[in-house]
Amino acid sequence: MATESYIHQLNLRTPAHKDQDYLNYILVNHATVPDRSDYILDNSKPNPLPELLEDLTQQNTLKPDFYTLPCNTAHYFYEDLQAAANVPILHMPREAVKEIKTKYPKAKRVGIVATKGTIADHIYDDEIMAAGYEFVRPTQEIQDQTNELIFDDIKDQNIVDRALFHGFVQKMFEEQNCDVVILGCTELSLAQEREPIEKLDIIDAQSVLVDRTLELALKDQK
Repeated sequence: MATESYIHQLNLRTPAHKDQDYLNYILVNHATVPDRSDYILDNSKPNPLPELLEDLTQQNTLKPDFYTLPCNTAHYFYEDLQAAANVPILHMPREAVKEIKTKYPKAKRVGIVATKGTIADHIYDDEIMAAGYEFVRPTQEIQDQTNELIFDDIKDQNIVDRALFHGFVQKMFEEQNCDVVILGCTELSLAQEREPIEKLDIIDAQSVLVDRTLELALKDQK
């Protein structure tokens, strides 16, 4: 459902007036790739990398201009995937962090809500601190509530609990004193699409990826 949200937003934001104005893209919806968080937290669990590499190898033959990877946690494998790809892969966490300077130039403390795998793999920590911000982790309570929304509600039942979603994001500002909070999971981007948070300074990583995808794709069309 999160991948569908990415494609939906991509189509919505494409400046199209007829069929031929939309982007040419190939979607690989490889749903049976092993869970990324499970493997990051316990390397005895099935490794998703071989299947991700197989997907890239197959798609390389179709000669795309670039790749996107609309799964934050999968960026744990970014270097291996980029090495196997014959064109650039847009780095969603990196692009999300770049957006902070443009959108919230006075921000200093940057927090994230994401899967436990993304929190554990430090991808966002590194990008945030390399950009000169102070990185703020969620508390265990906030992480538990985030896990509930991602895994129990959205992945399991395809529902978004508005109160739960808005509540734990609000806590990042009120309890953790964040200036900006990144939605660092595409299920949270889906929640933002359906039950948007409008009055807090957030960065929706998937929404940023949609914008970067459009910029690059439209540039390649010229």
